[in-house]
Amino acid sequence: MGVEYDAWTSEGILEHYWGEHIHLGWYDDDALRRGAGTLLGNKVVDFIQAKFDFVDKMRIWSEAVSPKKVLDVGCGIGGTSRHLAKTYGVGTEVTGITLSANQAKRATELAKEQGVTNAKFEVMNALEMKFEDNTFDLVWACESGEHMPDKKKYVEEMVRVLKPGGKIVIATWCQRERPPEFTKTEEENLRFLYEEWAHPYFISFEEYERLLRGTGAMASASSENWVKNTIASWRHSIWVGVYDPWPVVFAGPRVWYKTVREIVTLERMHRAFARGLMTYGMIKGTKALENAR
Repeated sequence: MGVEYDAWTSEGILEHYWGEHIHLGWYDDDALRRGAGTLLGNKVVDFIQAKFDFVDKMRIWSEAVSPKKVLDVGCGIGGTSRHLAKTYGVGTEVTGITLSANQAKRATELAKEQGVTNAKFEVMNALEMKFEDNTFDLVWACESGEHMPDKKKYVEEMVRVLKPGGKIVIATWCQRERPPEFTKTEEENLRFLYEEWAHPYFISFEEYERLLRGTGAMASASSENWVKNTIASWRHSIWVGVYDPWPVVFAGPRVWYKTVREIVTLERMHRAFARGLMTYGMIKGTKALENAR
């Protein structure tokens, strides 16, 4: 996965269209009524601004107030890390980790360009983090869980490095809860999504909450489905490329073909979320004070 992220970062296409945040955006009910996610969506809500809006909504939902040390697990090119560093201020130190050396390098460059001195970036495996136990006041993970080959280990590692009393918040693409079992068509659709974007497997957001509670270290845990206010991102991401196709055209046939395949997958993702096969899982919790390890 790190190699694929290295390639996208070097090409610059994803950054051009998605900006600093490689995740979905937030669209309020009014924006949805006015056509966010349609051909005219960018006149309703700017696609890149919607991603900043999502980070702000996720931060508020996490209930993390003035954390001193923040970990961004799966930070991409660091858009969220830098935004959190700016929002919380210089009294907060944000560390972003990614499997991609190119992403960490680009994230560091952008932090320097923007004058963000309280965010740093490291290449690290989220399933084998090098941090000591009880290090961070807030552990943040936005759209990294779907890429993890071991969801249980992923949750356990994040809880391990979280301080007692600290907050954890996870946003991730999920499959719906079972039962009922998937139909043959649903299984075929899931297999397509696994293969196109190299996802090992999905689980439900309810299962993420169970994994969080299952660590035995949490004072509280809860979860929600945010499909309603994020689903417009899938088609909005396609339309921004229709408005401005030239970066892809000039990048050559290989990038053009790769991007066309991405568009097909984006549309298949939209349909999976719209039909309830996929959900947008939000999971949060507070680590118990008596569970310092």
